[in-house]
Order: sequence, then C-alpha cells, then structure tokens
Amino acid sequence: MKSGKNYALLDMFLEQPGKFLSGEEISKRLSISRTAVWKQINKLRGAGYEFEALPRLGYRMTEQPAPIDPAKLAEGIQGGYFGRQIKVLHSTVSTQEDARLLAEQGAPEGTVVLAEEQTGGRGRMGKAFFSPYGKGIWMSLILRPKQPVHLAQQLTLLAGVAIRRAILKTTGIEAGIKWPNDLLVDGKKVCGILLESATEDDMVRYCIAGIGISVNLKDEDYPDELRPIATSLKTALGSSVNRNDLIISILHEMESLYGLYNEEGFQLIASLWETSSITMNRAVSVHSAGGVLSGTAEGLHPSGALLVRTDAGELVPVFSGDIRLKPANEK
Repeated sequence: MKSGKNYALLDMFLEQPGKFLSGEEISKRLSISRTAVWKQINKLRGAGYEFEALPRLGYRMTEQPAPIDPAKLAEGIQGGYFGRQIKVLHSTVSTQEDARLLAEQGAPEGTVVLAEEQTGGRGRMGKAFFSPYGKGIWMSLILRPKQPVHLAQQLTLLAGVAIRRAILKTTGIEAGIKWPNDLLVDGKKVCGILLESATEDDMVRYCIAGIGISVNLKDEDYPDELRPIATSLKTALGSSVNRNDLIISILHEMESLYGLYNEEGFQLIASLWETSSITMNRAVSVHSAGGVLSGTAEGLHPSGALLVRTDAGELVPVFSGDIRLKPANEK
C-alpha cells in the first residue's frame, strides 16, 4: 500500500464500485504489465481489500477494510480515561516500544498506542508475533499500578478476562483463556497478551499491556507454520468484525475491571478468570528452562501463578513457562 501504482489501482476500483475491471483495462490505464496488475491486486489483498477474480471479466472489489479511526474511538470512549490519549500509527516495529517511550516521557495511565501493522511484533519468551496490515488489533496500553513487582502477573490475567468479555459482547464468540496470556477459539490462538514492567525499589513504575488480536485474517493470510495453531474472529464468526467497536469494548472492560481490581483486590479477577479458563482441571505439561513439569491445573496462586498438582501429589506454583494442554482423555 505504499506505491503510487497501488493507490491509482485502488482509485480505479473505488470510482466504479461493484464493477469488474479487466486486467487489460487496468494494464493500459496504469501502463503496467498484466503480471504487474496481478501483483498489485495481491498487495491490496494483503492490506485487507477483497477481490473476486473471474476469467474474461477481470477483478471486482468485494470488501474494503475499515481503518482504525481515532475520531470513532474518541467518540466511543467518552467519559472514560482508558484511551483518552490514543496514538494510531500506520506502521511500526512494535507498539510495545512506542508505548514504553511514551511512558518514560510521563504519559498518563490509560494512554493507548495502536498500529495498523507491526513489522517486529513480539510475544512472550521472545517469540515473534504475526501482525499484518489492517486485519488485527495490535495495541499497547500504559498502566501505572501501585502493586509490588511480584503481583504484576495478576494484570495479565485481568487483561485476559477483559478481552474475553469484550470479544463476547462484540461478536458473541466465547473464547477460552489459556494461562497465562492466550485466548483460544476452537482450540486455536486468537489473541496474545504481553505484559512488560518497569520497576524501581521492588515496585512497578509502569506496565505496558500489549494486546494482539487476529480479527479479520483469513486462513491463507497466515504463514504455513501458524495455520495449524492460529485462527481469527472472522474465521470463527464467518464475517468481518468492526475493529473500532472491539477496541472501544476492550478499553471499557479493561477500565472497569482495573477499577475493581484497585478497589477490591485480585480475588474477584481470579474468580472471573477461573470460570473462563480452559486450563483449569486439565492435565498439563509445563515446559521451562528447568525442564518439564506434568500434572493437573487446580487453581491460581494469590500472585496469579498457576497451581499445578504433580503426579506425586505436590501442589506447585508455576510462575512462568510454556503451558501445553493434554487431550481431555489423557492423564
């Protein structure tokens, strides 16, 4: 979506909505080859535009992506303070890094950074996070909690509950939460959460809650290695989801639960998390640098750690690691 040819091609389709444009016509008007036409169409597809292609008729635009709209977001969050300051970027390496720089400059709690795409999005344990243009919610939220460092994990679980509630309200889809930071639909990942903290004297100076949701991706948008394990809200719903509406709902839910958390503590959040979790009472294996721990997930530690009952009967709090769920019939 950066070249002049791409914008000229897009204008051609926008000038004649619903009509087929032949490859020959496009080629002549833009002075490019038929092969170049196909390549430009695919670039537009990569930016979220959908096309029907038929022999002898050519191409017809069937769907346009709805961009993240700061004005609509501002209207939707009136009265709240999460999202009162919003920065929307066309492209960035990572919204986490953008939000961190703003936090260091004194940006207030509730400040949000959103991007249409991330070129270097990251998840937990240094993993890359696939963040293509125009099809997801790639956002980071600045929090300034007053809890000590060892309780920061609780905020990851709070975010999971808030996002699950927002997805349910906006789309009707019931996602399941997998400890500590993934939301799954039909057994595949649809959302990841990354909480990063800056600390001083064992207290949290600020947290950056990174949220990545695969909203309107199609199966073919994913790299081969992600197709067996990732899905999108569009795939589950069968139709596109308005990203602006979902962002507004997420900020409302985050602000509401964060307020309850600050007033009443973690117990209510923990209860909401446990009722929405697909990890509870399941046989799991925990993979970490220290090896593999197997057992049954039984609950949450007051810190937010996962409590796993080992095969030997010991109840062990798991503070980090890659949790893998075993099939329901496997011990």
